[in-house]
Amino acid sequence: MNQASSPTLPLSDRVREALAVTLRGCEELLPQDEWVKKLARSEATGTPLRIKLGLDPTAPDIHIGHTVVLNKMRQLQDLGHTVIFLIGDFTSMIGDPSGRNNTRPPLTAEQIKVNAETYYKQASLVLDPSKTEIRYNSEWSDPLGARGMIALASRYTVARMMERNDFHDRFKAGTPIAVHEFLYPLMQGYDSVALKSDLELGGTDQKFNLLMGRTLQAEYGQEPQCILTMPLLEGTDGVEKMSKSKHNYIGISEEPNTMFAKILSISDVLMWKWYTLLSFKSEAHIAALKAEVSAGRNPKDAKVALAKEITARFHSVAAADAAEQDFINRSKGGIPDAIDDISLALGEGGVALGIGALLKSAGLAASSGEGNRLIDGGGVRIDSAVVSDKGLKLGAGTYVLQVGKRKFARVTLA
Repeated sequence: MNQASSPTLPLSDRVREALAVTLRGCEELLPQDEWVKKLARSEATGTPLRIKLGLDPTAPDIHIGHTVVLNKMRQLQDLGHTVIFLIGDFTSMIGDPSGRNNTRPPLTAEQIKVNAETYYKQASLVLDPSKTEIRYNSEWSDPLGARGMIALASRYTVARMMERNDFHDRFKAGTPIAVHEFLYPLMQGYDSVALKSDLELGGTDQKFNLLMGRTLQAEYGQEPQCILTMPLLEGTDGVEKMSKSKHNYIGISEEPNTMFAKILSISDVLMWKWYTLLSFKSEAHIAALKAEVSAGRNPKDAKVALAKEITARFHSVAAADAAEQDFINRSKGGIPDAIDDISLALGEGGVALGIGALLKSAGLAASSGEGNRLIDGGGVRIDSAVVSDKGLKLGAGTYVLQVGKRKFARVTLA
């Protein structure tokens, strides 16, 4: 963690607590001494600090990797500060080039509108809606117009823009950089001017854009914001950043049973990072739990507690309890309470159906051939009994089909 040293002035207990909350799990807090001064001033005046998080609605939903910064916002919100959830409806039309080795296609206004409709609803599962200021950056970006955009662009140099790693690397490699991509960090920085933010949060890949806000606020005569970067959360594979394209994500709108099971699938090592970044348990509680595991307690106990906490946050305590019981049932080879009920017709004249075709018709296998391969691997059960005969045919009746540990269907043949 790379942070400036704390000032030597005596700090109140409240400021110390706020600083500890800010630093928990963060990658960088810059400049830390300025943030401490802002906290002390806020305590002395009773004026909440303005804390900004901007998200471009580039997809219609959010996964738990996105909630790392939302969790931090909620922690600071609970300390009494003003949280600004900024939806980048204007900047989405430019396209964020952060971390890209090519030009990101801008979204259409229609795509942005559809995606933005679900963003805040999902973010409200973490943030306190009654204490959250919702803004759209088109409020001040659209009125800028061509003259305002030119005036804004005059406040930053091309040389400084090219210090940004992705721009520098693409230029050196001869990869095209569209002129409009330079506008993105400028517009994100201008958001901080418009909102008069004291602190802006983002992932480590957003550092250049966050620093742009400090620069432009100084240009416009404002006190510069501090910046807080949070680590990018590794997905369920424990290697790559959580991403839908990597198929290692957990969507916050996923079914509770699926969410619970996916969390339990992460490694024991990754679990502790997830605790720090995703749990609302105190650091003392997490340290005590880690010590118990080190002393011999089964790490699965800690993982189950984390899975229940996160599942309850996005669903309910009852749903988390049910998901735990469902997982236990599956682990023991039992049948979960909630499974799909499917009715299928027998062949003409009441002819029984082959097991491969039945698995396909029930949606448990992509084809009869895949169903047969699953049987060869011992991964198919009927009423909890392993199926070994690919020639098995089933007549009229109701059967519980299971493929692997997670796929179930109750099929009625008639």
